[in-house]
Amino acid sequence: MKQIEGGICAVRGVSANGIKAGKMGLTVILAEGPAAGVFTRNKVTAAPVILSKGVIETQHRLSAIIANSGNANAFTGDDGFLDAMEMATMLAQKLDLKADTVAVASTGVIGRRLDVSLIEEQLHEILEGLGSSPECSLKAAKAIMTTDRAVKEVAIEMDCGIRIGAIAKGSGMIEPNMGTMLCFAYTDANVPADVLDSALRIAVDKTFNMVVVDGDTSTNDMVLLTSTCKSGIKPCMDCLDDFEEGLIYVFTELAKKMARDGEGATKLIEARVAGTKTHEDAKLAAKAIVRSPLVKSAIFGKDPNWGRIVAAAGYSGAELEPERLSLSFSGGGEEVELVKSGEISSSSDLEILKKIMANEEIIINLDLSMGKEQATAWGCDLTYDYIRINAEYTT
Repeated sequence: MKQIEGGICAVRGVSANGIKAGKMGLTVILAEGPAAGVFTRNKVTAAPVILSKGVIETQHRLSAIIANSGNANAFTGDDGFLDAMEMATMLAQKLDLKADTVAVASTGVIGRRLDVSLIEEQLHEILEGLGSSPECSLKAAKAIMTTDRAVKEVAIEMDCGIRIGAIAKGSGMIEPNMGTMLCFAYTDANVPADVLDSALRIAVDKTFNMVVVDGDTSTNDMVLLTSTCKSGIKPCMDCLDDFEEGLIYVFTELAKKMARDGEGATKLIEARVAGTKTHEDAKLAAKAIVRSPLVKSAIFGKDPNWGRIVAAAGYSGAELEPERLSLSFSGGGEEVELVKSGEISSSSDLEILKKIMANEEIIINLDLSMGKEQATAWGCDLTYDYIRINAEYTT
C-alpha cells in the first residue's frame, strides 16, 4: 500500500470540481456505483442528512454528490428539506441522472435558509470544469472548507491495484457519534453495498469516532463511501480485510489532519491507551484525555501538569486500578516516563516533558495493565484563537 497523488480523482471513475465565493462554496462529485454512509446522531438533524440517508437506505448506490459550504441548511424545517431536494434535482437534470441517487451535503451556519439561486449560479460554472485531474479533487476539497485552514485529501493504491481516495472538511464542532463533519470517499474496487457498509462502519469507529476537537457534535456530519467498480478487481474474502485496512489508513490520515487543523490549534495530540480489559474501556479513556479542557490547555501552555491525564482516565468510565497504570509522553524524538505501575517514575523529568510539549505533535501513552485491548484517539490543544474564531463565526 502506498500513498498517491490526486485525492478522490485518483480513483478510476471519479470526476469532480468545486468553487468558493467568499464563505460560500459548492462541490460536485460524479461517480456511479454501490454506496454506503454513516450520519450524525444529533437529534437536530440537517435537511441534507435526512435526504442523503434516505438515498443510501433505499437505493444503496450513488451517482453524484452535491455539497455546499457556508450554510448548514439545518434547523430550517420543511423549507430546508425542499431546498435540499432542489439541489439534488438541479444536478440530476443537468447531468441526466436520477435525482434519488444524488446525495446532498451542507456545512456552515445553522438556522439560515439556503440561497438556492446562488447554488444554481455556481453549479453552471462547476459543471463546465468537471474533470478527473488532481486539481479537480483539490478544488472540490477546498470548496467544502469553512473554518478549515488546510485541505484534507488522501489517496492510496493497494498492492493489488485497488485505489481508495477521500476528501474531508472539519476543524470545529468535532466529537461526533459517527463521523467527523463531511467526508466523501471512493474506491474503484468491485465491492457491493453491504460490504461497503460493514467496512465503512468499522473504519469510522476506529478513526473519525476517535477525534475530539471541542466535544460538540455537528448537525450535519456525514461520511459517504462509493465504489465505482472501475478497477475490475473484486476482492476475495481473504482480501476484504486488506480493503478494510486500506480504508482505515485513509480515514486515519484524515482524522489526524482534522485534529491538527482544529480551530485555533497549534498541536496535534495522540492519546494511546493500552492494557484495558475491553476495547470500549480503551476508547473511553483515550477520548477523555483528548477531550479534557484541562489537558488541552496544559498542552497549549507547555505546562507539565501530567496529573490531568491520570484524572481524565479516572473519570472516563474505563475500569482501572491506579496502582497498575503507567504513563509516558513522547514527541520530537524524545520520551519521558512519568508513572510506572502506579508510582511516580524515578526517571520522571518535568523539564524533558516541557520540551516534548513544545512539539507540534505530542503522543501520550497510558497503559492500564488490566488486559490486552487498546485504542488511539486524536485531539488538539485549546487556544485563545479557538475562542476568537467561534466568538466571531457569524460576524
